[in-house]
Amino acid sequence: MRPEKIQAFTLVELMIVVLILGALAAIAIPRITGGAQTARVNACKSNVDVMNRQIELYYANTGSWPLNLGEVTNDPNYFPDGPPECPFGKKYWMGQFGILAGKYRVIEHLHTVMVSKEVTAIEEDD
Repeated sequence: MRPEKIQAFTLVELMIVVLILGALAAIAIPRITGGAQTARVNACKSNVDVMNRQIELYYANTGSWPLNLGEVTNDPNYFPDGPPECPFGKKYWMGQFGILAGKYRVIEHLHTVMVSKEVTAIEEDD
């Protein structure tokens, strides 16, 4: 009588599967983290747009522009959940910071991220 043949994977087959999974992970992980960065930048842009709309609403309601950003963001009539926070932890500013910037507008700021030991700026296109 012959002993039954045991069916199993060889070491070479297992190594090939591990290499394929590693290659797929190397492709997928940067795409996932890049998508998260883009979402954070878009959330910041959205916060700036909402604050600018609320500043305009403040002007429509009171007839005067706010003296500072906190006058609008700390008012529960305009931001019942509290002031918006930048997902990158930066501070929002209101004022004239350039030729095209309005005096009573929140200015978008640039976000930087570390990518393979280089600092690169994420483009903020409109």
